[in-house]
Amino acid sequence: MEKVLQLVFKKADGKQKVLNVTDPRENVTAEEARTAMQSIVDSGVFNADGNALAEVVEARVRTTEVVEARVRTTEVNVLK
Repeated sequence: MEKVLQLVFKKADGKQKVLNVTDPRENVTAEEARTAMQSIVDSGVFNADGNALAEVVEARVRTTEVVEARVRTTEVNVLK
């Protein structure tokens, strides 16, 4: 199972920007995420499409389960 912490921000133009953090710590709290996100906004480090990240919207964890499907191929020799 793969987990991604998605940090959702509002940009200066009003559109949303999502930053994905792979393999987040299991016990990340809402307050920790909010504090980290506000630090990102305050730093002005990220500029998405010419628009600064302006506001914290939400943090969420996306969990994905990948199931591999095996396909069996049978070869038949037609030249006997």
